[in-house]
Amino acid sequence: MKHIFKIVAILVAILAIWIALLETSTVPRSYTWLLPIYLVVALGCYGLFMVGFGLMFFPTCPQEAVLLQQDIVEAKEFLAKKGVDVGSE
Repeated sequence: MKHIFKIVAILVAILAIWIALLETSTVPRSYTWLLPIYLVVALGCYGLFMVGFGLMFFPTCPQEAVLLQQDIVEAKEFLAKKGVDVGSE
């Protein structure tokens, strides 16, 4: 629930800044109306950067890999007992 309040607070702050820029005319109106589009593009770039960064530094879990291999072997043995062809190794 706290996360929702943070998001709403950030959106209200961005909206307040945008309305203030529209009212004070410090930035030409033609540019001010494009600010929401720029914001969406900037958030998209940020999201792509974070996904790329997360993929570059994806943690490896050797212990989990060993457990997964054990599970695969157990599943193949179980299926072989039931008469299912699981392929050759």
